[in-house]
Amino acid sequence: MISQENKKGLRNPWLLGMIGLILLVLGVNGTFIWFATHNRSTLVDRDYNTKDRKSNAAVVSDLQGQKALAWKATLKQPKTVVMGSPAGYEISVVDREGVPVDGAVEVTAYRASDESKDFSTTFSEVSPGNYQGYISFPLKGSWELRIRVKRGNETFEVGTDKFTVAAAP
Repeated sequence: MISQENKKGLRNPWLLGMIGLILLVLGVNGTFIWFATHNRSTLVDRDYNTKDRKSNAAVVSDLQGQKALAWKATLKQPKTVVMGSPAGYEISVVDREGVPVDGAVEVTAYRASDESKDFSTTFSEVSPGNYQGYISFPLKGSWELRIRVKRGNETFEVGTDKFTVAAAP
């Protein structure tokens, strides 16, 4: 019979194990909290949320500039892209009246999972408003292209949808 005077119930190994487990978890969590509040990690910059970012006003200004230009870029890309082999791309750029845009075209390839593998390349103009270039992707996986066209002091940027680069056979 269990009663207040019977102390055998407190010596049950299952009860002692549960109490010990709860104390262990509380102790580990307390240690994590202490380390989190007393040791500042150097892995995260203190100004990480503002570093290398434009202010809202700058972003709105860029968007208004893009809208005012009203250029249109068309990208022809291969159906399949294989890692390590050059893939041909064609870009045509016209202004709001449909007149070809002459300028310099730079294409930046972004890899979401590995920033160190991002790279840029310039495309050569093959005819007015038409640019051609070859891109060789160093890794398989998801990539995205960002196209930047400059004509004088005017800059037009457009991005592509993500696409997959297949592994080399």
